Amino acid sequence: MLFCIYGTDKENSLDVRLANRTAHLEYWGNAGCVQLGGPFTSDDGEQMLGSMLVVDVEDRTTVEALVKEDPYTLAGLFESVDIRAWKWLLK
Repeated sequence: MLFCIYGTDKENSLDVRLANRTAHLEYWGNAGCVQLGGPFTSDDGEQMLGSMLVVDVEDRTTVEALVKEDPYTLAGLFESVDIRAWKWLLK
């Protein structure tokens, strides 16, 4: 089942993001469920403001457990995280 994970960074948290970026990328790369993902940015592309991932997992419990152990979550990067079931229709 597909889920979209949308994390909004806390204000002025670029240092936290950058300090944990390698661990975050390795974590999700090793999870084996990511279909696509990347950071949300400012309109000029200069600032990273959040994260979006689409993952293919068995159920909500699985995605919630993955998000809980994400290095960004553990570092306190996110102001909020929204997880929604998602249906991929267009490519």
